[in-house]
Amino acid sequence: MDDPLVRASTRVEHVFGESWAWITQDSGEALFGVAIAGALLAGLWLLKWTALRLLPRELGGHPSLLRALVQRTLFLFLAAVALDGATHAVAPPGPLLRLVDNLFTIALAVQGALWIRELVLGLVRRRAGNGGEDAAALGSAMGVITVLVNVVVWLLAAILILDNLGVNVTALVAGLGVGGIAIGLAAQGIFSDLFAALAILFDRPFRVGDTISYGTSTGTVEHIGLKTTRIRALSGEQLIMANTKLLEQQVANLRRIEERRVVLNLSLVYQTAPDLLEAMPGHLQAIVEAQPGCRFDRAAFTGFGPSSLDFELIFFVTSADIAAMLSARQAVGFAIVRRFAELGVQFAYPTQTTFTAAPDGRLIDPTQITERPR
Repeated sequence: MDDPLVRASTRVEHVFGESWAWITQDSGEALFGVAIAGALLAGLWLLKWTALRLLPRELGGHPSLLRALVQRTLFLFLAAVALDGATHAVAPPGPLLRLVDNLFTIALAVQGALWIRELVLGLVRRRAGNGGEDAAALGSAMGVITVLVNVVVWLLAAILILDNLGVNVTALVAGLGVGGIAIGLAAQGIFSDLFAALAILFDRPFRVGDTISYGTSTGTVEHIGLKTTRIRALSGEQLIMANTKLLEQQVANLRRIEERRVVLNLSLVYQTAPDLLEAMPGHLQAIVEAQPGCRFDRAAFTGFGPSSLDFELIFFVTSADIAAMLSARQAVGFAIVRRFAELGVQFAYPTQTTFTAAPDGRLIDPTQITERPR
């Protein structure tokens, strides 16, 4: 039976035997190749050193990705590039050339994995920002992301190296695929909440400290975890929602309100004079515009109610503060009451009027009957 160790040992002896013969028989060309490799390595190392000195450590408030990539460039990769470049200037024996090619493939796979890892994690950190109030959740998320990125890039690098070394990786890839599907199905719920947490942390529909409203609940976000989000309800209790379930609903972020809309419905009695009704939108507009921090939108007659003539007043309070909105709405309401009192306009309330019939069939309005003097 052919022993793999014996076969590998024989191959190594063959490579070093032919390489030694080439060095001893054609030492001038060998020295020329070594000189070229040394010069290339020195030039690449000097280029890396210069780039690290010139590139800024931070760019736009974030660590420089380009500088990080240069800093993660390995000496092994530079040496492999230098050797590969030297083989194009001289004619080494076949076994030595294949050894250099294999070394270059391994170095490129390892270096590529390091570059991809640094680039992905750097982009994730930049997208997530500096952490701030989400620092704890972001730290946990970054730990999980780092593990996932490491597993993916190093698996790809290992498969690439084995494939270029002549190993049949078809069965390995198939096994990894089946194993990945099994793990994914078994941990489907966990991964769903994990990716939902990453979506919250990086897309930032809300942050820790924001007041949000979803479904029939409203509260302040206290913690964003990898599986759940904790919310302090207005009534005091803590609500714990799975990240996936939370994102499946329509979430209103109340902290990002720029101005608040106020709608007031007014009902006037049917006995109001037509001239006063026509002038009512102008009176309401003047009342709103007289209040500081209020922006008038519209006021209009909306319809005939069962016992009232209905108007709708809409204005905006140019502040996100709920207290400012409540104060402005109160001021506008009191001003409307005061102005209506000056104009003699009465608010309507639900009433019913019973009409009686005269002997000739005419309807008699009881409000129009005056009492006869005795």
